[in-house]
Amino acid sequence: MRWRKHGKIFNPVDHNLTNGCISYAQSPQAVVFSDYVRVYFSSRALEDNGKFLSHVCFVDFEKDMRTIRGVNTDTILPLGELGAFDEHGIFPISPVRVGKRIYAYTTGWSRRVSVSVDTGIGLAISDDQGLTFQRQGSGPVLSASLLEPFLVCDAYVREFNCQFHMWYVFGTAWRRKKPDLPPDRTYKIGHAVSENGVIWHREECRQIIPDRLGEKESQALPSVIQIGKRYHMFFGFRESFDFRFVKGRGYQIDHAWSDDLVNWTRDSYGPKLSGTDGEWDSDMQCYPHVFGYDGRVWLLYNGNNFGCDGFGLAELTDFET
Repeated sequence: MRWRKHGKIFNPVDHNLTNGCISYAQSPQAVVFSDYVRVYFSSRALEDNGKFLSHVCFVDFEKDMRTIRGVNTDTILPLGELGAFDEHGIFPISPVRVGKRIYAYTTGWSRRVSVSVDTGIGLAISDDQGLTFQRQGSGPVLSASLLEPFLVCDAYVREFNCQFHMWYVFGTAWRRKKPDLPPDRTYKIGHAVSENGVIWHREECRQIIPDRLGEKESQALPSVIQIGKRYHMFFGFRESFDFRFVKGRGYQIDHAWSDDLVNWTRDSYGPKLSGTDGEWDSDMQCYPHVFGYDGRVWLLYNGNNFGCDGFGLAELTDFET
């Protein structure tokens, strides 16, 4: 795979975002319309207590993926009610067309006491071409279970061969590097299927992507596309400790392939979107989203500090199966 980097294409501080959001454009996810591309992302508003709330926003691009038409001016999906799984944030949101509607699979965040957060996967549906979404209930469609007890999140859903497939993340452990430090999380990528996109049957606690960094590797944000007869997954991976500020331990983007959507081979032919010193993605490349239109394949992704300064774009220019 050969990719051409087109640089950063969106910076949230250059726009008036809704809900008091002031920074971050995390996990960009595209929906292609006839004459433009809408990219959803999660931005952050700062509360009086100094903590963040993540809200869903979007930006519309012309199909050159450079010219910005504008950002949303109304709330797309409000945060959950008191005590709900998505009370304290929605990040990410993964949209997919289902007939004339757009389904959005959300990751809801709720704060905890002993650890920082727990998550679940919700479903919201749009009947106005993605301008707004309505929850299909106050609870998640996929969340903690007997064998996946926490941190179920990062759903990516697509329909292949008349069946819905969800690739998602489940937590395997909370660990402390040292007894006096707050715990950090480790998570892996799993798989579930559905006939209707609402009721899901998961392969309970089956890690589908092998580790490259050992059992404490964290894997996040799977994104899948079919090219020819083969399926390709792009995802982020990192160390479980010291990933926030130590270069080389933060997120990188990797690649795996499959011929049946169930069994995946992790290889060394990923996009290799290494950053340039001093640039927006010099220390980290994370939260990939792959999509295609008009015979071209694009990859949206975040850079340093988990997308604080926006997201960039790469284009697939050469590929050998």
